[in-house]
Amino acid sequence: MKIVFATHNQHKLEEVQALLPPTIKLLSLTEIGCTEEILETASTLEGNAKIKANYITNTYGYDCFADDTGLEVTALNGDPGVYSARYAGDHADAEVNMDKLLANLKGISDRKAQFKTVVILNLNGKQSVFEGVCKGEILSERQGVKGFGYDPIFKPEGFSASFAQMSMEEKGRISHRGKAIQQLVQFLKSL
Repeated sequence: MKIVFATHNQHKLEEVQALLPPTIKLLSLTEIGCTEEILETASTLEGNAKIKANYITNTYGYDCFADDTGLEVTALNGDPGVYSARYAGDHADAEVNMDKLLANLKGISDRKAQFKTVVILNLNGKQSVFEGVCKGEILSERQGVKGFGYDPIFKPEGFSASFAQMSMEEKGRISHRGKAIQQLVQFLKSL
């Protein structure tokens, strides 16, 4: 089965492909010729994932799934949340976003946080929703060089390493995206 994963992010594509059985081959937006930016204008993770999935299905005619992920920090009332990718501005990269988050948490002892991923699947004319959460805390400084986004400053509950210190396989077993994708895989296997 070939299915579009509505992303241009090669790291995300590789991470998700590693979680899928070899019978499911992912196609990226680049591979289907989608070069336009799909604006994420919803106020929720689920809403943004729906925008992307529906755009690909309606515009390109593919079965696909899309995700949106947010880092929700308790002491910051759930911020950056739906704005995680553009926390420090529309053109900010992961380093600038992490710098802003660490600055906003300076002097705050409650560093509890969670990553949340919502996946929307459009398959055979039906839409399904899958959600994964990984609880943890924000570290006071970067640790590790693997992964992407906020991985160097997020330590999952029950672990001594940040996401950026874990292998892709280890992170995939416990991460928010991994949990949501595992639900997606179980769903696809049940068809």
